[in-house]
Amino acid sequence: MANNQKVIDYDKIAEMESFKKLAKKKNSFLWAMTVVFLGAYMLLPVLTSYTQVLHQKVVGDITLVWFYAAGLFIMTWGMAHLYVGKANSYDKDAKAIIDEYERGAK
Repeated sequence: MANNQKVIDYDKIAEMESFKKLAKKKNSFLWAMTVVFLGAYMLLPVLTSYTQVLHQKVVGDITLVWFYAAGLFIMTWGMAHLYVGKANSYDKDAKAIIDEYERGAK
């Protein structure tokens, strides 16, 4: 039984300029998302413990902290949606890089 599976040299792909650009673009996006996400979440305990900003009543007895916390959920869903869209575009770029490799580009 013959093996008709393509052999891909991932080391060669990793050396390609287009792959390096994609990796840099992806890493920049992921680091930015991580900083925003952790910053927003870590700000909650800081603002509630060391300031009175989120203790202000907004609607009846409901304080601003409830709106901030709800906003974190909305932000998380929004960031997940953004990530999925970006990941899909990175998948297309990765496919293009593999196609470039298969055509013999360096």
